[in-house]
Amino acid sequence: MEATDTTEKGFESLIVNWLVNHNGYEQGHSHDFNTEYALDTTRLFRFLKNTQPDAVKKLQLETNPQKTAQFLARVRDEITKRGIVDVLRKGIKAYPASLIMFYMTPSVNNPAAAALYAKNIFSVTRQLHFSPDATKLSLDLCIFVNGLPVITFELKNQLTKQNVDDAVYQYQHDRNPKELLFQFTRCMVHFAVDDAQVKFCTRLQGKESWFLPFNKGYKDGAGNPPNPDGLMTDYLWKQILTKDMLSRIIENYATLVEEKDEETGKTRYKQIFPRYHQLTAVENLLADVKKNGVGNRYLIQHSAGSGKSNSIAWTAYRLASLFNTENKPVFASVIVVTDRTVLDAQLQETISGFDHTLGAVEAIGEDKNSGDLRDAINNGARIIITTLQKFPVIYTEVNKTAGKNYAVIIDEAHSSQTGTSALKLKAALADTEDALREYAELEGKAEDEIDPEDALVKELTSHGRHKNLSFFAFTATPKAATLELFGTEYPDGSHHPFHI
Repeated sequence: MEATDTTEKGFESLIVNWLVNHNGYEQGHSHDFNTEYALDTTRLFRFLKNTQPDAVKKLQLETNPQKTAQFLARVRDEITKRGIVDVLRKGIKAYPASLIMFYMTPSVNNPAAAALYAKNIFSVTRQLHFSPDATKLSLDLCIFVNGLPVITFELKNQLTKQNVDDAVYQYQHDRNPKELLFQFTRCMVHFAVDDAQVKFCTRLQGKESWFLPFNKGYKDGAGNPPNPDGLMTDYLWKQILTKDMLSRIIENYATLVEEKDEETGKTRYKQIFPRYHQLTAVENLLADVKKNGVGNRYLIQHSAGSGKSNSIAWTAYRLASLFNTENKPVFASVIVVTDRTVLDAQLQETISGFDHTLGAVEAIGEDKNSGDLRDAINNGARIIITTLQKFPVIYTEVNKTAGKNYAVIIDEAHSSQTGTSALKLKAALADTEDALREYAELEGKAEDEIDPEDALVKELTSHGRHKNLSFFAFTATPKAATLELFGTEYPDGSHHPFHI
């Protein structure tokens, strides 16, 4: 077991030492932080000089103090206007140069991109003096990427009679959301951490700041499991805050979306950061597809209130941007299926609202028909959202598109007849048109009305897997038929969810 200092300073040291000695971070210093711009200017300029020296020369960042101040103001204002994630992903334009602020995770077999990615500077600063006015105030930890702040931390230790709720209180009462560092979208997330629990907030609003858990869960409940090798919360810095995972969060998960207030009609922005179960579910799904290829089935059991729509959206985008060793897309299309007759508006808005670079999301709602779904598939739409009623066309089209793989994500959260929905899906993929016609006669029957010994039902439920179809079924309460159809089979013959 790790030797751990019981003081908060010891807690800080533990995390900083791990990030520096194991995760490859630099240790920053508070005097490198310019409170006027809320930037670690030392690392920002070093990153730009190492990666884009011509732009640095054009902007006169090493020779002209006035131009340097103008540039820093430009970076500050772009973060204010667009948010830190967009600036990292898309860079900024500062006449007469366009600057990359973060080099993305390299694609397979791309040594040039890998070399640039390695030049990103990840750093952590402890006791950061963040205010130009209240100079005695300091933040426990702040993580920077290329000098741009991305995550803040307030740490507490239960052995000093304080816990995660005291850290939350500190953010709510002692961290002024008008301070530049704490303004909305300047950082991706703010973490409150103790030795047993983690909570996070994406929008500091004083007493109204809302914190969600970022815990693993324990015994099908809240909290974290005991950790024989250290603190219960060390997964945060050992797993989540590695360079590669933090990069993937920046590139694929952290998201700024528009929301319309139904009462006022005004548009407001919401910054989304994945909870632990969302992040690990999607990452584990991706890892399994990479390892075991196409043609498998996965059951993701996430309860109501767990942010399932976001989890489905992240899964869809990650699968749609998954490439093989030949740098070709693994899936021709990702097809999100809901069993509602009317396309789930929330799910559609959530997926469409995530701003990625894959092109438009094709929604086949009630104003469209199966022919539109066929066209979307044939035209290679990266992400398609449709209803179960239009699903049978997928089988006939897949049959005609040899060599193409498809990911099918099934949203069953609102279903009262999960087993029936599963059978509908099987019917759509059955081998013969006769089976489709015969099963059509069963439409509308409840699950308990279907004879499990019926020859057709047996055929549908035991039908072999399609090598070019991967299924990802999300549900809160899987029935036995759903578990058998999509669950992972254990050696004893029982079936279990891939992720709970």
